[in-house]
Amino acid sequence: MSEQHKGIQWLVGFAAFIIIIAGLKAASQIVVPFMLSVFIAIICAPAMSSLRQRKVPTWLSIVLVVFLILIGIGSIALLVGASLDSFSSQLPNYKQRFAEEMSGVIQLLNNVGIQVSYDQVKGYIDPSSLMQMVANALRGLGSALTNLVLVVMIVIFILFEAVELPHKLSRALNDASESMGRFETFINSVNRYLVIKTLVSILTGALITTWLWVLGIDFPILWGVCAFLLNFVPNIGSIIAAIPAVLLAFVQLGSLSAGLTALGFVVVNLIVGNIIEPRYMGKGLGLSTLVVFLSLLLWGWVFGPVGMLLSIPLTIIVKLAFEANPKMRWLAIMLDSDKGMSEVEK
Repeated sequence: MSEQHKGIQWLVGFAAFIIIIAGLKAASQIVVPFMLSVFIAIICAPAMSSLRQRKVPTWLSIVLVVFLILIGIGSIALLVGASLDSFSSQLPNYKQRFAEEMSGVIQLLNNVGIQVSYDQVKGYIDPSSLMQMVANALRGLGSALTNLVLVVMIVIFILFEAVELPHKLSRALNDASESMGRFETFINSVNRYLVIKTLVSILTGALITTWLWVLGIDFPILWGVCAFLLNFVPNIGSIIAAIPAVLLAFVQLGSLSAGLTALGFVVVNLIVGNIIEPRYMGKGLGLSTLVVFLSLLLWGWVFGPVGMLLSIPLTIIVKLAFEANPKMRWLAIMLDSDKGMSEVEK
């Protein structure tokens, strides 16, 4: 009877999960701006707390933080929008240049006995469609930010509410001390993760932009923004960010520049991902590669390009929530990477 009861519980839980996912997808036009607002508010919360600790009034702290948000998002939107327009207009030229560059490579392969044709290569690699896919993904993110007034308004209300939330929870919960302790641990973990990951991603994007600018690759800011956004996706994000930039370097300047571009991505991600980020991020925040891939598929299907970019932070937040609850800790271990699992078990 108990086994049957457990089976029914699992079935009901799975059905509830499917219903929730379907509801989120149906309400994506409302949920996506709200999600972006929550992430922006969490990232900006430490700055507001620092201002309030210096006796700056709450309303003035929020005004200053929102002003910085508007400057940052507005500047990125203008730069990326201008680059995307120019990039789209150049796609026919890039397609022609790709055919010219590949003809030289194919001739070299044929000379060493490897018989291939341009039609075969084009069937597997079409740089124009791949780069157009990248442009469409960035436009999808931009469309989510078009209603900037709504996003900023939600951020303002979240920041105002965050000031009074601990007091409300302490009055609302019966076991206030224990529940508040778990809640604060969870919020601090999420805040620390998002802030550090954002700063590390900004560093990655700045280094990639600088390197591509030195090499003379077109639209370095555009590819730097791609590197910044995809740095939130571990394991495969850096590879996805590098592909269009390497292809553009090959089309624009040839094989040597493509190799140097790829080398720059490898060096930046090795230094930032394996040295700088682990030093500040701490242990236990890894995800298995399978979980990363499934998260990209699930949240990308539900929320589109924005969901893919926010998929890993969303999954990390779910994992931290599981870790905060002793009864759900086993799920956090299942989501973790092999290294993280061994550390938790120890």
